[in-house]
Amino acid sequence: MNDLFSALNKNYDEMVSIRRHLHENPELSFEEVLTPKFIADYHRKLGLEVREGVGGRGVVATLKGAKPGRTVALRADFDALAIQELNEVPYKSKVDGVMHACGHDGHTATLLVLAKVLNEMRSDLTGNVVFIHQFAEEITPGGAKPMIEDGCLDGVDVIFGTHLWAPTPLGDILVRNGPIMAAADMFEITIHGKGGHGAEPHNSVDSIVIGSQFITQLQTLVSRRVDPLKSAVVSVGHFEAINPFNVIAEKVVIKGTVRTFEESVRTLLEKEIELLLKTLCEGAHARFEYKFSRGYPPVVNHKKETQFIADIACSVPEVTSVKECAPFMIGEDFAYYLEKVPGTFFITGAKNPSWETAYPHHHARFDFDERAMLIAAKTMGMATLKYLKHSK
Repeated sequence: MNDLFSALNKNYDEMVSIRRHLHENPELSFEEVLTPKFIADYHRKLGLEVREGVGGRGVVATLKGAKPGRTVALRADFDALAIQELNEVPYKSKVDGVMHACGHDGHTATLLVLAKVLNEMRSDLTGNVVFIHQFAEEITPGGAKPMIEDGCLDGVDVIFGTHLWAPTPLGDILVRNGPIMAAADMFEITIHGKGGHGAEPHNSVDSIVIGSQFITQLQTLVSRRVDPLKSAVVSVGHFEAINPFNVIAEKVVIKGTVRTFEESVRTLLEKEIELLLKTLCEGAHARFEYKFSRGYPPVVNHKKETQFIADIACSVPEVTSVKECAPFMIGEDFAYYLEKVPGTFFITGAKNPSWETAYPHHHARFDFDERAMLIAAKTMGMATLKYLKHSK
C-alpha cells in the first residue's frame, strides 16, 4: 500500500494536468469524440488492452495481473454539461456554452493515473482490473446501460466508483449501504386551452391559469399522497407560455422531475400526476398531453462492498473522516452496474478548506479541490489491491 500511495503522490501533477486539459476541452453527452480518443490513447501507451466505441462512445481498458484471480472494475464518467463557465481560472473551458460542471474531468484524470500506477505494479497483481470510462452520464438514457449490454462487465466480480463532491469537505469520505441516490424521472406536459383576447377571458380557456393551478396542487402529492415515512421529490423546472402580454395563451408546456427510492412510490406519483392533470383540465374544458419518462433507477449499494470501502478509506492518510451519509436525491446511472454485479458508489469530499461555500454541481462557477482526486485514487487503488490480494 505504501508503494501505491508513494507512486500516486509522484504522479499527482500529471493527474492535475490531465484534469485541466479535459476541463479546457469539454464535450457534451453523446457528442464525445476527442475525450474517448484521449482516454484510449493514454491506456494504449500503458500497454493495456483497449476497446473503443463500447456501447457507443465508451472506452474499456483491461489490466491483466501476472497471476490469475478475480476481476475488479473501476468506473469514471467523462461527459460535460451545456453550461457557460463563469470561472476565471487558467484552465477555463475553451468551448463556448460547455463546461465540466460536475467533476467528470476529475473522475477521468483520477482513473487514468490510477491505471498507470497499477500497471507499474502488474507483476505483483493477482487478477485483473477493468477501467470503465463511461460516456453520457448526464443525460438519459445514459451510457452505462449500453456499455453493459456491450460487455463492459463481462467477467467482473466487483465494481467500485466514486463522485468528487464539492459541497463535502476535503478529507471526508461518505458511504451508505443500500439506496444512496434516487431514481430520476422526467415528466413533460402540454396543456391546450383556447387562445383569445386578454380583455375577453370568458371567450377563452386560459392555459396559463390551468398550468399555474396544476403546479400549485402538484406540491400536495408528496405531502398528501405519499407515505410520510417514504421519500419523494416533485419539482417543476420549466414553464413555457410564449405569448404577447395581452393575449390569453393557447397552450403551456411544463417539464419537471420526480425523484424516489421505492418503485411503489415511483409508480404512485406517475399515476397521480396524470390524475391531477386530467381533473383540472376536464374542469376547465382543456386538453392535455402527458409523458412520464423513467430515467435511472436508484443507486443501491451492496452491504459487504460498502463496508469494505469504508474500512479501506480509514487507512488512507489524507482521509480525516469516514461517515455514513443520508441518501441523495440526485440520480446516477452507476445504478445499472450495481444491478449486475456487487459493488458500491461512494462520495469523495472535494471542498477546499479555505472556501466559505462551494458552488453546487451543475453551476456555472462549479469547481473542486483537486487534491480530492488523489484521495479518490488512493481509496479505489487500495480497495483494488486488497480485493485482488484475497482472490486466491
